[in-house]
Amino acid sequence: MTEMRGARSASPYRGRFAPSPTGPLHAGSLVAALASYLDARAHAGRWLLRIEDVDAPRCQAEHGHTIIDQLARCGLRSDEPVVWQSQRDAAYAEALAQLQARGLAYGCACTRQDVARHWQAQGRTFARHVEVPYPGTCRQGTAGRAARAWRLNTQGANICWQDRRLGQQSQDVETTVGDFVLRRADGYWAYQLAVVVDDAAQGITHVVRGEDLADNTARQIALQQALGLPTPTYLHTPLVLASDGEKLSKQHGAQALDLSQPVAALAQAAQHLNLSPETSVSESDVATVLHAYVGQWARRWCADC
Repeated sequence: MTEMRGARSASPYRGRFAPSPTGPLHAGSLVAALASYLDARAHAGRWLLRIEDVDAPRCQAEHGHTIIDQLARCGLRSDEPVVWQSQRDAAYAEALAQLQARGLAYGCACTRQDVARHWQAQGRTFARHVEVPYPGTCRQGTAGRAARAWRLNTQGANICWQDRRLGQQSQDVETTVGDFVLRRADGYWAYQLAVVVDDAAQGITHVVRGEDLADNTARQIALQQALGLPTPTYLHTPLVLASDGEKLSKQHGAQALDLSQPVAALAQAAQHLNLSPETSVSESDVATVLHAYVGQWARRWCADC
């Protein structure tokens, strides 16, 4: 029995799972990996793995290899060679050059303290964990100061999109987050630019990921539009929360997955997605439970496949 059974009509679907190698997979990241895999298989599509190690100070190659091994133990193997963002510098530089040539990207000399002082002068304060919007200070030039970073001009970027789970979404990018960073002051590429360039290069048609990344979607669509790139279809899954209600994450102390029993780990992740094995977990193997989850996912989320 193969996990491909239960998939419906063939399609050009291409999905991906794109973890950052800041540590091994934890329970929350396996949920996102499984959801993206099931959606690809339910659409008879391709499932790709990309290691998002563009943030070199936080990422380690050994964690990337660990993640690949962890996924393989759960039967989640990329249909194509794994892409590592750390090897994609030239592609990101080309995208930035395109935006610069079109007058859509500009150098910025501001520090976080500069942005904070701007809003303090306006009498505005922002809650903890809320992103402070960039006010466009350097859009017309840096007033003789050296540019530290590069930003996308988001003037007029009011983005609407349909999420397969969350429904109709919209965001005024300019007022909510402002002109966001494309290349950081430390010289590293920003996540938003890297993910947009890579999704397009890999031909990604569907993005299935955790709900914590839903807020990034409008920025990514704005950047796709600026670069003339296609926009994938999005589905954001429920988050796995820690006992204190915070998102389960490596930064929040999430423990590495215990994969001594891969079927049990998959069952726990599937339960969070409201899926359940059709046979006893103790009597099943990875291929059998994945097959069952693909069928259940297709019935729930793939009315279009």
